[in-house]
Amino acid sequence: MIEQICAAIHNYFTDPDAIRRGPFTISGGTIELPFLVNGQYFRILGSILNDGVYKYPAEGLTDETFDGQIWPMIVPREVRELAVEIAAWQDKYGEKNASPFQAENVIGVYSYTKQGGNTSKNGTAADAAGWTEAFKGRLKPWRRLY
Repeated sequence: MIEQICAAIHNYFTDPDAIRRGPFTISGGTIELPFLVNGQYFRILGSILNDGVYKYPAEGLTDETFDGQIWPMIVPREVRELAVEIAAWQDKYGEKNASPFQAENVIGVYSYTKQGGNTSKNGTAADAAGWTEAFKGRLKPWRRLY
């Protein structure tokens, strides 16, 4: 969920000066990164098989050697806690919101639009377009515009 949140807000909580570049080797399903601490998130870029966000020490990676980047991430506690809330929201509402029948027009004969507007007790829109819309206000402080 952290990766999806970071992509949605265009913020990977990385200092550009901390990005490591060069050849990296993933062996035995893991990668040794002595500049990270246990539990720290990091992003792999430039890999053919393993691009993405992981928590160190990452396990289950596909073995390869690649010339790319490792982005050490410093994800704020509030964002990590919000990720848990978003995952719970997804479990409750995600399947309903993923329906392909949210808006449909069949040969101009009729159209169907799913109505929204229901809110849960914490004020998130239960029938919103998805978690990005439902948590938009709470993610706003960390959103970057690029």
